[in-house]
Amino acid sequence: MKVTSVEIWDTQNELLPLWHPVIIRVHTDEGITGLGEVGLAYGTGHSGGAGYVKNLAEDFLIGADPMKTEKMWETMFRDTFWAQGGGPVVYGGMSAIDIALWDIKGKALGQPIYQLLGGKTNESLRTYASQIQFGWDDEFRPLSKPEEYAEAARKAVAEGYDCVKIDPIMIDEEGDQAHNLTGILRNKTIRMFYERIKAVREAVGEDVDIILELHSHPSVTSAIQMGRVWEEFHCMYYEEAVHYLNVDLQDKVAKNVRIPMAAGERLYTRWGYRQYFEKQVLDVIQPDLCLVGGISEGKKICDFANTYDITVQVHVCGSPISTAAALQMEAVIPNFQIHEHHTISLKQFNREFCAQDYQPKNGRYDIPDLPGLGLELNDAVVSKSPCVVVK
Repeated sequence: MKVTSVEIWDTQNELLPLWHPVIIRVHTDEGITGLGEVGLAYGTGHSGGAGYVKNLAEDFLIGADPMKTEKMWETMFRDTFWAQGGGPVVYGGMSAIDIALWDIKGKALGQPIYQLLGGKTNESLRTYASQIQFGWDDEFRPLSKPEEYAEAARKAVAEGYDCVKIDPIMIDEEGDQAHNLTGILRNKTIRMFYERIKAVREAVGEDVDIILELHSHPSVTSAIQMGRVWEEFHCMYYEEAVHYLNVDLQDKVAKNVRIPMAAGERLYTRWGYRQYFEKQVLDVIQPDLCLVGGISEGKKICDFANTYDITVQVHVCGSPISTAAALQMEAVIPNFQIHEHHTISLKQFNREFCAQDYQPKNGRYDIPDLPGLGLELNDAVVSKSPCVVVK
């Protein structure tokens, strides 16, 4: 079997212009196709990710055997020059191709990807409602008042979730997302963030877990300030307290806040994770399979983490392809912690990218049993966005 062409969609969205998953479909001479995604559906860089997939396809993928996933990964890593330095655009492009090749391999063998990775360790996946600071319904809107946070949490719990994730610092009292969280925070500011979590805890009770998400916005000082005031709520873990460019910052937070630590969506490959494992500053890792190096590299990282008793929650914030890849991986790994179901995954404009629409039931996800990822594109939807074809 040989790769014959690659389609690349840098998708556009009128309802939420900042939402732009980069989706690819790899074609073979046997008529089997595979789907992949660059994990840059938000923030800046999606066009770069789409362009990098184009370059990889032109230079390495066309004419290659899609069943040789390990060989292709090594080729992309060793022979592109830039991959041995890395970054989200480079590894995002590699990830999309790797996932698509695993999808082809599963379809060619008539098996879901989890069977090719070792089979199910987990029959169903505990799932949490993620990013409820943007609400938990069809509308995407930033919340500012404590009672709004509480109501969003109650909605998720009513649907069967027993865990919710909130970024209580992203949005200020005016609903603005652009505000400074570095340096030493004023007591007034800390109290606002404290009241939001207090309102959620009172709304959902003690038996529902709360994950705190900070998106790397604080400085190490402000992260410790806030972490200490939230300790009384017995939160499940403390995510992305500081940025990733200096592991000693994470070390300082871990030593000064009595909440388990999580991070990883902006770490790439096993080399990026190594220093975090060796310093033992994380309790949960959150690799994004559409950025970390795909399924090939993601499995290595999860196994590496297991040697340090670190559990895994795959980061999921993309199209249904991102979700499907995570489900296949999390079905297999013994150190699975919980699955992320982002509020964006509730929105119809995101759900309709693929013909299948996998959603959790009563706070748990079943793993798709169709071959490969278990997905096919909804061509009527993706065709609304510009497509680049490499042959």
